[in-house]
Amino acid sequence: MSQRQTELSHPRAQGIDTLPAEEALMILAEGQAEAALAAQKAVPEIARGAKLAADAIQVGGRLIYAAAGSSGLMALADALELPGTFGIAREQVVVLFAGGAAALTHLEGGPEDDAEAARKEVEDLGVGAGDCLIGVTASGSTPYPLAAVQAARAAGAATIGIANNEGATLFEHVDVAICLPTPAEVIAGSTRMGAGTAQKIALNMLSTQMAMLLGHVHDGMMVNVVADNIKLRDRAKRMVAAISGTDEATAERALEATDGAIKPAVLIAAGAPGSDEAQRLLEESEGHLRPALERLSPIA
Repeated sequence: MSQRQTELSHPRAQGIDTLPAEEALMILAEGQAEAALAAQKAVPEIARGAKLAADAIQVGGRLIYAAAGSSGLMALADALELPGTFGIAREQVVVLFAGGAAALTHLEGGPEDDAEAARKEVEDLGVGAGDCLIGVTASGSTPYPLAAVQAARAAGAATIGIANNEGATLFEHVDVAICLPTPAEVIAGSTRMGAGTAQKIALNMLSTQMAMLLGHVHDGMMVNVVADNIKLRDRAKRMVAAISGTDEATAERALEATDGAIKPAVLIAAGAPGSDEAQRLLEESEGHLRPALERLSPIA
């Protein structure tokens, strides 16, 4: 088998440990920037993955991430922010991390080889039709996420695979294969660097596009955000005012009427007679604010 791209030596790594710090760091920075471009090459596949994820959330299913090591940390970072950023129900976002919670403070390599643990976790979770599982692995052959994907697919779930090597084994077992062909790592095999950067960017893109498909983004604003601190409550007020074309005092009153929910508050500020009517308009528009505002126009 030819050597994997993620294991190759970087052409500028020779003698990097002897260079002045500024020069060495510039090579590291350029390596990260080059790796980031890999996500652009996978845009069509990321779009397909986002649709699978959105479909699962829309029908009440779960978005499940399965990964190990550095890839697991990238997946965890993406997953943990979805409820707060886009208002996705916490029970609809699940992370299967090789080694479990203990691995978050003591990351070891062994658990990534435990395919049986992954299969059992998928089974115990009751993964099935309506769910969507994303397997993330730089090499594309790590046993833990590979087994999780295989088990999920066998159970009827939609599956997405993210890896950094072309022709990865993972891609043979998923509905959507997202290849992020990152350059050789400056520190050979250290996929927490370039490969991890590309994975995080791809996950950011996928989950954000998923949120847009679900109607949780309007003109670049997070209109389904959970405003649970001072900063976010202030942001919510400004969003309601901007979208509805009203002042912040009106926006604040609308938010009080909806217990801080932004989308119905926008509709109330824009002329909906109350929260019940605002909610009806949103239900008719499947949670999307723009068509709900258009439906409101004849009322206003």
